[in-house]
Amino acid sequence: MADGDTTRRYHLAQRPEGRPAPETFDLRTVELPEPGPGEALVRTQYLSVDPYMRDRMRAGESYSEPWEVGDPLRGGVVGEVVASNGAGVEPGQTVVGNLQWAEHAVADGSDLTPVDTGGLPVSTALSVLGMPGRTAYFGVREVAQPKAGDTMVVSGAAGAVGSVAGQLATLQGAEVIGVAGSDEKVSWLTEELGFAAGINYESADVSDRLDELAPDGVDVYYDNVGGPITDAVFGRLAVDARVAVCGQIALYNDEQLPVGPRKLAKLIETRATVEGFLVRDFAPRFREATSHLGELVAAGDLDYRETVTDGLENAPDAFLGLFDGENIGKQLVKVSD
Repeated sequence: MADGDTTRRYHLAQRPEGRPAPETFDLRTVELPEPGPGEALVRTQYLSVDPYMRDRMRAGESYSEPWEVGDPLRGGVVGEVVASNGAGVEPGQTVVGNLQWAEHAVADGSDLTPVDTGGLPVSTALSVLGMPGRTAYFGVREVAQPKAGDTMVVSGAAGAVGSVAGQLATLQGAEVIGVAGSDEKVSWLTEELGFAAGINYESADVSDRLDELAPDGVDVYYDNVGGPITDAVFGRLAVDARVAVCGQIALYNDEQLPVGPRKLAKLIETRATVEGFLVRDFAPRFREATSHLGELVAAGDLDYRETVTDGLENAPDAFLGLFDGENIGKQLVKVSD
């Protein structure tokens, strides 16, 4: 690394009010960092953008520590080690970690994991074999627990988590109904991923369609979105239903949350169980999930899709597109080859 070498890095320019805007993001050219003792310098190949990052842009308590104005933004990164200062990884290795939104970033070696995707593209370390895939794996197997004959609804079904969750539930014998925001997404779910049915919430009334598709009620609900879709599903829960609350993207940009909850009376009638979860709670079992998901992909039993935006400068557009449902599968930003 020569004197004067630089890299580009995103910082939080201001806290958004409601939906983030381009002005929320500040792309700076900074000096290329040098790894300190126990650290490595990583060149970013792919950067993950995820809905939970919106919550880190607001002040106040959350399950993720908020970013301060001026802080570098962070997310899942897969990249190549450029230099190592006793970090336990070697130059040339491909690693994954939670790093800065940057072309290059320094990280402690303990925060980096060598990537082994079993011959799949390295990008899958951020999608089906990474955090989204593991979230679906544990959310289905440990929280939702669908069984043969169950009717299960997945909201945000064409996203990185929902698409995997629905397929895993189908493999366990459930009849899965996916809720998504376009006919193209519904077709992908039903024609390629094996979902029993799909609902385009942009063109159909979710409540009416659930009455048609699940006349005996919904046994399992995997909730990725919250809001009106969840209201519709709650009204049709069956006795002893299980609800796994994974995400609430419909509410992330709201400055004031809607008054509620108003649907809890239905839980008395149905004796339903509602459980929220964080994938990091299952960290000791991440290797188990990655191994099993990789076997399913290799066997052709699990499909995935990635929507890739080219260029670090376009990372804000990729992030903002999540709230318009522009992506199918996992949204990634390709920063370098």
